Amino acid sequence: MQPASNISQVVDPPWTRDSWRRHEAEQQPAFDDTIQLNEVVRELESKPPLVTPWEVDRLRGQLAGAAAGRRFLLQGGDCAELFSECRPDIISNRLKVLLQMSLVLVYGLRMPVIRVGRFAGQYAKPRSSDMEENNGEILPSYRGDIVNAPEFGRQARRPAPKRMIKAYEHSAMSLNYIRALGEGGFADLNHPENWDLGFVEHDGLRLEYQGIVDSILEALRFMEAVTSNPIGDIDRVSFYTSHEALLLPYEEAFTRISESSGQAYNLSTHFPWIGKRTNQIDGAHIEYIRGIRNPIGIKTGPGMTKALLLPLLDRVNPANESGKVTLITRFGASSIEKYLPPLLRAISASGHEVLWTCDPMHGNTEIVGAGIKTRRFKNILSELEQAFDIHADVGTILGGVHLELTGENVTECIGGARGLDEADLSRAYQSEVDPRLNGEQALELAFAIVRKRRAMRKEAS
Repeated sequence: MQPASNISQVVDPPWTRDSWRRHEAEQQPAFDDTIQLNEVVRELESKPPLVTPWEVDRLRGQLAGAAAGRRFLLQGGDCAELFSECRPDIISNRLKVLLQMSLVLVYGLRMPVIRVGRFAGQYAKPRSSDMEENNGEILPSYRGDIVNAPEFGRQARRPAPKRMIKAYEHSAMSLNYIRALGEGGFADLNHPENWDLGFVEHDGLRLEYQGIVDSILEALRFMEAVTSNPIGDIDRVSFYTSHEALLLPYEEAFTRISESSGQAYNLSTHFPWIGKRTNQIDGAHIEYIRGIRNPIGIKTGPGMTKALLLPLLDRVNPANESGKVTLITRFGASSIEKYLPPLLRAISASGHEVLWTCDPMHGNTEIVGAGIKTRRFKNILSELEQAFDIHADVGTILGGVHLELTGENVTECIGGARGLDEADLSRAYQSEVDPRLNGEQALELAFAIVRKRRAMRKEAS
């Protein structure tokens, strides 16, 4: 792969897994017991990794295919996992939604889908304020179960380093169950009855989905009838894990050197990403991810400009390798038309290799009623459809989508086929941080992606 045309000649100081400590680190909790923090990091360093280098390398290759338009990335899951929700029913429901969405996308887009879950490690969350006030008392903000507890109390909100060990243990349990489900045939296309649609109340969605399942099963039976080899495992799918690489001592502890290649991998997850609040070129988070072999995601919002983005890409991917960097855009339905096209043109002209994906969730968050945070399905869909159109106009490829969703029957986002409104939010609002699509809304969005792509193909023909 040739370096991009404007790769900087500035040589960075040598990278080590802790070189981020020489830089300013945003969004880090104020641990008051640094001795215990260091002890926890040392203990985590001795723990077995959660993923392997060869899994990471396989994902990199697949993401390079998505950047070239040969695959589609479906990345989704909870805004913030909870220790209390490390349960088999919640984990399997989350996988069902991703499986159902990917089935719709594979069938409708006619290409392989990369399934990356925001799970088995998504325990840290950035916050707009370090402190929170309630009834006159001011305490540290909830930063995810890996740091403190959501309950508003002095002891609960105290950042506790030992919670990192619990995060590792819960991540390991989740990943173990996910892999067991996959090996046990949960994701076998011959048994879609494992992926029941009990959460879907809209008859039109149920019928449309069932039609896709019937068509795929008919095709599988035909293929098995004309070949001597069973093909039931043709798409016994793999799931990759992802989480925001936010709590840097934790990420450092799981940064290991591969014996075969001598390269550094973050083995707490396959696909770490950097959020909009921590993507400063001279910040600790960018310093950390520039040295790991994993594919990385970088959230990109309205504050990102050509002048900021091009040097950032030079720094995290100096060899300009395809599959290394995914740019996850999050502008909002009302702003994407203004901010996305200049970035697309700049990256295309520079020659940087990136995978573009759309996060239509975070730019469309709003506060309604008595301070309830929500998102409107129509705005989520609008940003996603606009992203497809803008990429087509510029001549670039939108290769994936990044969503906050759950398999539970929550009422956190307004709209969708069931017509949820503000009055429904209090009925089943469970998120401790950001509102998520429920399973029905997520499946509806998958169908919308397929319809949009088909309409674009028809217009182009």
